[in-house]
Amino acid sequence: MKFRTLLLLLPLLLTACAQQPKQDYDPGYSFAKLQKFTPLPISSSDDPLSAERINQAIIDTLKSKQFIEVKESADFKVSFAFRTTDKPKDSGLSIGLGSGTWGSGGGIGVGTSVGVPLGADAKLQTIQIDIIEASSNRLIWRGSDQFSFSDGGEGKAQATRETVMRILSQFPPQP
Repeated sequence: MKFRTLLLLLPLLLTACAQQPKQDYDPGYSFAKLQKFTPLPISSSDDPLSAERINQAIIDTLKSKQFIEVKESADFKVSFAFRTTDKPKDSGLSIGLGSGTWGSGGGIGVGTSVGVPLGADAKLQTIQIDIIEASSNRLIWRGSDQFSFSDGGEGKAQATRETVMRILSQFPPQP
């Protein structure tokens, strides 16, 4: 019976452990007045493809949230930064628990396994998006999240779009 309960709770526990984007914002700011935005110019980068993907994903996501992109007279400006680092390989250590019956007796077993990390190194990209009030140049909202990838191309482009959408799903913040 305990084993069934554990099996039923496992998906809930795994979902609860999933990483959510982080955000910080000025709780006294009235975000309801924001309608028009302008993206700040992309700063020089060692990875111009990623920079352009992130910039375009931010613009597309804000437009899908009914914000209007303008060149002048914006309510807020948007900037971003990103960092790519090596993601350490998993060691493959696992611990297993089990129980069962044999004849009229029962038993409990515990086992461990250590795997040798194989395969290519993965990379971890962290994206930070800043929302700046245009009239005062004051930071009013910041969100960040990360994703891992092993190769560039369409897979990385899709992961970039999804990560930007996850970050901006929290903007504007709900009180």
